[in-house]
Amino acid sequence: MTRAGLVLSFCASAASLVACQTDLERMLDQKRADPFEASSVFSDGMAMRAPPAGTVAANARLGPPELVSGRRDGKYVERIPIAIDAARLERGEQRYQVFCRACHGALGDAESPVAAAMQLRRPVSLHEPRIVALPAGAVYRAISEGFGLMPSYATQLEVEDRWAVVAYVQALQLSQSAKLAELPEELQLEAEPWLK
Repeated sequence: MTRAGLVLSFCASAASLVACQTDLERMLDQKRADPFEASSVFSDGMAMRAPPAGTVAANARLGPPELVSGRRDGKYVERIPIAIDAARLERGEQRYQVFCRACHGALGDAESPVAAAMQLRRPVSLHEPRIVALPAGAVYRAISEGFGLMPSYATQLEVEDRWAVVAYVQALQLSQSAKLAELPEELQLEAEPWLK
């Protein structure tokens, strides 16, 4: 390279560095709005915008409505829309122990140190007749969207795990209200010594 070529190359590099610095400063100093901040740009005066109609979040789970929302044709589904086996029920128990037990108690009766300390509103017992009567989709929705003071667990629990928790809650409800005469004969014989 000639001396003139080196000088020209150096000048071009220096000019591009100055231009980059100017672009970087402009990028760092650009105007923005914080969430819930007022804005004169939009007619409603709000900076936050709703997504355009028909858009779907990048992380949204797609599938049949009964699976992802617990509803079909605007009504809660009565039954769990996935196959429930021993492994899934065990997964539901494990997830219940992690996310639900602190407030709803080990047996679902809302008897726990956390529940006792909740002064504003105690968690509901999952054995109350009105809760037992809920369709599976309503319990799924409470887990997915939250209810009252209970937050949503949609980010912590995948769709299948939420249904597994619903299955476990139903098993808890059944276990606490089953009558001995309703059990299969082999379970009745197994339970008899405990009843004496």
